Amino acid sequence: MRIAILDAILMFSTAYRKNQLLLIIVLSISMSSCISQIPKSETPTFNPERVFQDLEYQVDLGPRVIGSHAHEQVRSWLLSTSKDLGWEVEDQTLYYGGHEIQNIIAKREINDNLPWVILGAHYDSRIIADRDPLPENRTKPVPGANDGASGVSVLLELARILPDDLQANIWLVYFDAEDNGSMPGGEWILGSRAFVESLQGKPDAVVVLDMVGDEDLNIHIETNSDPNLAQEIWGIAELLGYENEFINLPKYRIIDDHLPFIQAGIPAVDIIDFDYPYWHTLADTTDKVSPKSLKIVGDVVQKWLIERYGVNP
Repeated sequence: MRIAILDAILMFSTAYRKNQLLLIIVLSISMSSCISQIPKSETPTFNPERVFQDLEYQVDLGPRVIGSHAHEQVRSWLLSTSKDLGWEVEDQTLYYGGHEIQNIIAKREINDNLPWVILGAHYDSRIIADRDPLPENRTKPVPGANDGASGVSVLLELARILPDDLQANIWLVYFDAEDNGSMPGGEWILGSRAFVESLQGKPDAVVVLDMVGDEDLNIHIETNSDPNLAQEIWGIAELLGYENEFINLPKYRIIDDHLPFIQAGIPAVDIIDFDYPYWHTLADTTDKVSPKSLKIVGDVVQKWLIERYGVNP
């Protein structure tokens, strides 16, 4: 009888353990299935329609020439929008050559041990359309859809979509007073010159965006730019299938906001389509700009940052 009872207990215990094991297996499969259905977080994609809306907003304000109401409006808009997007913002007032400069810096800093990258564009527009085919237009201000607003709009979209855990300290710098050279009392790139003089330390890389929205996008390697950095970026463009827009051949030597960095020994690249036929004319309007071109440039810069600096796994 005792043997029978023991056998019964043993059989019950064995069955109980088998049921437990079966339950564990079922639960494991169920949990695995649930986990596999949880969507993985993905890097947000560049939104060309939103970027184009930002560009239209700037142009609708009017020419953003220094001292104008439109210049102050776009400056206030960039400051408030950058803050709303969670970036630490600095309203930088400097003086260079007797001129007041108002740069805007949006920072996302993680720690001092990480690389430091600056992305820049100028937010002012040119006071005279001195290259306009009509002489009567050459004293009027340029609308600045591509020459000014395009680079700013791409930077602002990157502020929205760059991964928070990108392993680099990122500064987005909106330069003032870039576009007043080749006229009496005017000089080029005052904002970036003043900015570089004020720097404490040296960034690891600088990428400047200027005239990046041309519908017929042809971005050659600008020959003042750092060649190694340029090859990295143009290589990313080819990887993304944009080799027809980012043409891996040198063309033009340009005075632009990257030049003060180069002169200070800081690797910098100018991403610019200098074949834009409406440069410094009254025809530099929104209809000459393509959301597709803005996206191409944004995709390349975003991908370059992620490939070079990565994100936490």
